[in-house]
Amino acid sequence: MTPDEIRDALGDVAVSDAYGLATADVPAERWTDALTAARDVLGLTYFDWLSAVDESDEGFSVVAHVCAAPGPRLLLRTRVPRDAAHLPTATGVYAGAGWHERETAEMFGLVFDDHPHPVPLLLPDGFEGHPLRKDFVLASRVAKPWPGAKEPGESDTHEGAARAPGRRRILPPGVPDPNEWGPNAGQAPTPDVEAAAAPRGETRAGRAGRTPGDRPARPDRPRRTRSVSQGSASQQDASPAEPVTPPTTPPAEPTTPPTQQGPSADGDPPPPADPSPQEDA
Repeated sequence: MTPDEIRDALGDVAVSDAYGLATADVPAERWTDALTAARDVLGLTYFDWLSAVDESDEGFSVVAHVCAAPGPRLLLRTRVPRDAAHLPTATGVYAGAGWHERETAEMFGLVFDDHPHPVPLLLPDGFEGHPLRKDFVLASRVAKPWPGAKEPGESDTHEGAARAPGRRRILPPGVPDPNEWGPNAGQAPTPDVEAAAAPRGETRAGRAGRTPGDRPARPDRPRRTRSVSQGSASQQDASPAEPVTPPTTPPAEPTTPPTQQGPSADGDPPPPADPSPQEDA
């Protein structure tokens, strides 16, 4: 199934190809017409699944996957605004879409107009909110911190353990500030991050005016006044040890190898040395 065949069946739509799966973007008002053409013209009679994606301020993307079993596959995608999340139901084209639309309505808050049975599917009675929206508050993460460093900036220590001062804890999407939402709202003290991050009680404005190397002295850590040759305080208090002189060894006398005598003045060779001298009897 080529992109030209998809355009001929669905009309003038944008068709893209990602990892071998064709995706057709259709307007919301042509949603059911595109599904009908995919079933009747392209022969994609099997409805696989339908879901949505929260695109924040851009609204919600609704995606349906249809195919021929076995055969080609196609993703049909449309977008609805966030303040008017309505879309015609696809149950009149694919009966199997009813279950998926009920789940998507619960998790994202979308309304599928003319759905034959729009009742809750997964969430308990009385549940408020839509869990798969990005602005949904994860109350369990507010009531009890997640164990371990699951997000960037979170510490591996347990609740109540001290963290580095001035380090702002990064909250993941859906987790508000406990001082702004939840049972402890307005009760936790707001730390002065700017003052905590500045060293020695110095503010960022005062630190900006310092020159490189000009660090304010701390009362608990006096500034070093000794030179490098004088050493540290521990070296000054310790008594110098007497130098240890290594033992000297007298040099060994050089051994002169025996020299071979040259020829005599008459030109006769010297007599050979006796290799095994005998002792006198």
